Amino acid sequence: MATVELHNVSKTFGTGKTSVQAVDSIDLTIPDGSFVVLLGPTGAGKTTTLRLIAGLETADKGDICVAGESVVSATPAQRNVAMVFQQYSLYPHLSVKDNLAFPLKSPILRMAKADITKRINEVAAVLQITDKLNNKATELSGGEMQRVSIGRALVRSPSIFLMDEPLSSLDAKLRSELRLELKHLQANLGATFLYVTHDQIEAMTMATHVGVLDEGKLVQFGTPREIYENPVSQYVASRLGLPRINIVPIDSISSDIDASNFKDNAPHGVTTVGLRPENIIVNNPGETPHFSALVKRIEPLGDQTRLHLSIADQVIVTLVEPHSGLVTGDSVKVSLRKPLFFNALGERVS
Repeated sequence: MATVELHNVSKTFGTGKTSVQAVDSIDLTIPDGSFVVLLGPTGAGKTTTLRLIAGLETADKGDICVAGESVVSATPAQRNVAMVFQQYSLYPHLSVKDNLAFPLKSPILRMAKADITKRINEVAAVLQITDKLNNKATELSGGEMQRVSIGRALVRSPSIFLMDEPLSSLDAKLRSELRLELKHLQANLGATFLYVTHDQIEAMTMATHVGVLDEGKLVQFGTPREIYENPVSQYVASRLGLPRINIVPIDSISSDIDASNFKDNAPHGVTTVGLRPENIIVNNPGETPHFSALVKRIEPLGDQTRLHLSIADQVIVTLVEPHSGLVTGDSVKVSLRKPLFFNALGERVS
């Protein structure tokens, strides 16, 4: 495995008025042995960043280094990286064994036949597909095909694994299972993973580091907990958290109960407040309430309940224990913890 570095890397597609800045002056260090997740919506530049590292796209400017060596002039085969695509990218006419063997037959690797067989068996055991080695790819389920696709990358022992939303086409149960398997696999191998997704659950549960992209720019990089608790902007705050963070105008928080007045004690220049659902406390006698709200909707989820509360003309979502006894139309007293403040540009205000 190896550290991968991007230095002021940019990529534009098209020319003139139709050009699109896919990646904009990104500086990024992917530490050796880390599981880095690039998070952002469609068009943020996630996949293009992966393709630039893999050598499938050429950067307009900047440098890309693997283990301290520049690879911008190297071919994809020379970069010693492995990429797992969103679609399975398997050869349907070949068996699982032959699909796994294919990357090892490269003239660059020159691996002996006995070593290929040994490596295939090792990877198949890790991915729990040993009993499928003689099956054609077309005979596999979606989860099995994705395991084989991941296995094609694992057999090579590359410097870095690049994964482009590999779980997005799977059903929810299988995604949950493979998230755990991928994280376990990465930790056991001590491998370096760069994983692209728009799914904040994947980012929170798998990553050692998260990079948030916005229109080709890397706007924040840190651990999932750092990104969640200390976002640099409203945009970043909205990337992580389920239910999503509540963003409300500060004027809507009337402080009709708290004599200290919430708005007057907020930092200068604040226009909106970010409230994580778990930091909106309902009817707690040990908390000083900030305002009253009406229960608009209740969503029982078994282990917890989501409350949709109305304050002024805003609706916010919070979490309460499943046997709260609240019903639609109830008036509740609400206290706030750890509010996040943002200015008119969406920037965080300390």
